[in-house]
Amino acid sequence: MKKQTGIWIDTSKAIIVSLDGGKEKISEIDSEVENSVYHNKEGNKGTFSGSHHSNSESKFDAREKEELDFFIKKVLDYVKKSDELYFFGPGETKTRLERIIQDGNLIAPGKLKAVETSDKMTINQIASKVKSFYNQ
Repeated sequence: MKKQTGIWIDTSKAIIVSLDGGKEKISEIDSEVENSVYHNKEGNKGTFSGSHHSNSESKFDAREKEELDFFIKKVLDYVKKSDELYFFGPGETKTRLERIIQDGNLIAPGKLKAVETSDKMTINQIASKVKSFYNQ
């Protein structure tokens, strides 16, 4: 029997629903992606000016990209033994996940069945959507 997996993902977390032999397993992976340009260690937030602020912002963007890539690879490592994958979620993280799969050889090409946009959902709604997708 195939191991089918659905992943609801945004920048803060991934909810993974695995269906294997009639059994359902739900896991959650929290992200460590920062969502703020200002940090406590950067001092007085009112002192930023021109280039200093843009340097800080570009460093933040680079750090955010690195953290997001690490998070996505962590999710992919978790689901690499799945036979079929289905991604959905509210933001662009799901499409970034799709691009990483297409660009690299982390997951076999035919495993990804669909990528869809969806709103924020409860864990029960996510599990129900995955079961519905795989007709279980």
